Amino acid sequence: MMAPRMCCLDLDTFFVSVERLLDPSLRGKPVVVGGHRGGRGVVTSASYEARAFGVRSGMSIREASERAPADAVFVPGHGDAYSDYSRRAREIVERYSPIVVAASIDEHYLDFRGCERLYRRAEDEHDDATVLRVVREMTAAIDRELGLPASAGIATSKPMAKVASGLAKPQGVLLVRAGNEAETLAPLPVRKLPGIGPVAEARLHAVGIDTLAQVVTAPDAVLRPIFGSYTAGIRAAARGEGSDDLGRERPAFREHDPHGAVAGTISNERTFVERSADTAAEVLSGLCERVASRARRRGVLAGQLTLKLRYTDFLTITRGRTIAPTSADLIVHRVARDLYREARTRAMPIRLLGVALAKLRLDTVQMPLFDGGELRSEAVDRVRDRFGYHAVHLASSIGQPRAPGEPRKRAGRSRR
Repeated sequence: MMAPRMCCLDLDTFFVSVERLLDPSLRGKPVVVGGHRGGRGVVTSASYEARAFGVRSGMSIREASERAPADAVFVPGHGDAYSDYSRRAREIVERYSPIVVAASIDEHYLDFRGCERLYRRAEDEHDDATVLRVVREMTAAIDRELGLPASAGIATSKPMAKVASGLAKPQGVLLVRAGNEAETLAPLPVRKLPGIGPVAEARLHAVGIDTLAQVVTAPDAVLRPIFGSYTAGIRAAARGEGSDDLGRERPAFREHDPHGAVAGTISNERTFVERSADTAAEVLSGLCERVASRARRRGVLAGQLTLKLRYTDFLTITRGRTIAPTSADLIVHRVARDLYREARTRAMPIRLLGVALAKLRLDTVQMPLFDGGELRSEAVDRVRDRFGYHAVHLASSIGQPRAPGEPRKRAGRSRR
């Protein structure tokens, strides 16, 4: 059985880092994201320069204004930019690991289990060295391509990887080898362990427990009033024991489709968790419906369609085609299906499919007498507006029949 190799990737001070990309004059200055100085709201993120003065995430903007130095810069934030950079970072991460789960907009968990042979080089002394090198290459790629600093922790369990990521900050990578978990955790403050928040920390301090080593040895009679039924789990986590289950996907960003926006592209992708392309046709049809629907929501037509196909060995193929400006599901699906047939030249299973629309223009074209599906698409939109997006689909987007009320099975994780 392959040993677990969990990796927690954290984009360091993510919101601050993005703000500095948007405004390079902020580099080196104390930066507080969340609102204007003296205003309402809470701190979303604070730079290390601001943290030195006691400014922390979750603190009120007013308190942060009192603590921050006079030269600190307060910014309200740019949500659209954060979503875009999160998406782009995710695309880089997916080049390196077959399994990626978003924990938040700035944090991802990866499973490198069994990837040692794929990445091994002659100079690697052992499997740990191989994985450590690859993760360092991944964080370097994020920095090089996006300008975002990132830290990563690698361990045999998800909680230990999270702790290692925190210890690696800022912009470092730390691997905790199997068997070294308890030794690594023992001297750490109790707050370093996921699951111990500020309230539990205060209660532990009140009974004289400051380190994780003390959590391990403390009697149940001391810990149970603090953690209740979670006592055994907290004690096990403090020893470095934990699950290698990465948990469920938490959307790191949302689709943002302001009406009339013609810049950039409209894209959706789907990862096949089980490395199976048995439902590829269904997934491809669903992706086409989604991007076409988003184009109509924006009020734009697309003049170019691109298909992305990634095999399980990470070979990625893209195929594009210029098309007559459209936002019709049927046309988008027909073109994407043709590009898929061109790209699908190997018997190897598929890891990912993606569809992107580009060359966007405002939908000001008069409807022709014999349309290519535009009228049908508008009718579908009206049904969805009333009954929800999943009320109606192309037949090719629907898998096996379901019983009434039965949830629809999915091929993998959806990235929007």
